[in-house]
Amino acid sequence: MHLELTVNGELRETAAPAQATLLEVLRERLELTGTKRGCNHGVCGACTVLLDGKLARACLTLAADIGERAVITVEALEQDGSLSPVQRALVESGAIQCGFCTPGVVMALTELFTREPRPDREAIRAALAGNLCRCGTHNRIIRAVLRAAQASGRT
Repeated sequence: MHLELTVNGELRETAAPAQATLLEVLRERLELTGTKRGCNHGVCGACTVLLDGKLARACLTLAADIGERAVITVEALEQDGSLSPVQRALVESGAIQCGFCTPGVVMALTELFTREPRPDREAIRAALAGNLCRCGTHNRIIRAVLRAAQASGRT
């Protein structure tokens, strides 16, 4: 089927089977590989994107159901070669190891900052509840987010 999707602010056209997930279309058709396939059951959070500004699991979302909603992937967060404040804080704090969960974590934290400009430790933990990190860097991630909030004058 023919798809027209607004991804990262750009209208993108592609063809995909009717049962194709948003994750499959992003990675295989649009070559946006920042969004990861983890569990493929919506549990791990590696495939998290923003759909009209809200968190969505791309592995559970049919691409055909997107319609005119806006999709934002981790690729959109870097601007003119500069990492977003969340990305920068994670890197500078050593809060990434293998990096597999990082795109989903970054998207969850980006969404958190849009609705809660001054998140505390509990809000950060709640925002990360849907993201699994097998490397065990959750404490570093929380410290990094608190650092990002401080650096931007949010806390």
